[in-house]
Amino acid sequence: MQRYQDGDAAAFEPLYRRHRDAVYRYLLRGVQQPALAGELFQDVWTGVVRARGDWQPRARFATWLYRIAHNRLIDHWRSTTQGKEALPDEDDDDGRPPPPELWAPAHERPDQRLLQQERAGRLQQALAALPLVQREAFLLHEEGGLTLDEIAELSQVGRETIKSRLRYALAKLREALADV
Repeated sequence: MQRYQDGDAAAFEPLYRRHRDAVYRYLLRGVQQPALAGELFQDVWTGVVRARGDWQPRARFATWLYRIAHNRLIDHWRSTTQGKEALPDEDDDDGRPPPPELWAPAHERPDQRLLQQERAGRLQQALAALPLVQREAFLLHEEGGLTLDEIAELSQVGRETIKSRLRYALAKLREALADV
C-alpha cells in the first residue's frame, strides 16, 4: 500500500487480487443480493483509490480496507431503514433460504455437489439468522482475517464485546449446523 500511496499504480493490483474475494463475500453476506454487493464492492475499491493518501502504516492494510467496507455497509443499512438511526437486526430476515447463486460452488461428483450446495445453503441461513452485530464480527474475523483488536477498533466497541459477539455467533452456528 505504501508503494501505491507513493504513486506506483502497479502496486494496486496485488492488493486488489489479495483482498477482492474476501471483501466481496463480506459484502454479499451483509446484503445477500449479488448485484447490490457488486455495487458496494465497487464503492469500496473506489474509496480505497480516493483515500489512498489518508492511509497510515500504523495498522494492516486489511484493517483499513475493512473499515471502508464496514462503513459502506453501515451507510447502506442506514439508507435502507429510511434514515432511522438503528441498524436492521435479525428480525429483518424473512426466513427464506438464500438464492442458489449465493451457495458456494463445489467441484465434485453431482451427488457431492448437491450435498455441498445443501450444506452451503444451511450455512447461509444460519449466518443470516445471526443478529447483525454477531454476523458482522464473525465475517470480519473469518472472511477478513481481522484480529479481535482490529474488529473492536473498526466497530468502535471494546475487545471483550467482540469476543462475546464471536462466542455467541459460533454457539448459534454450531447449534444450527450440529447435524452436519
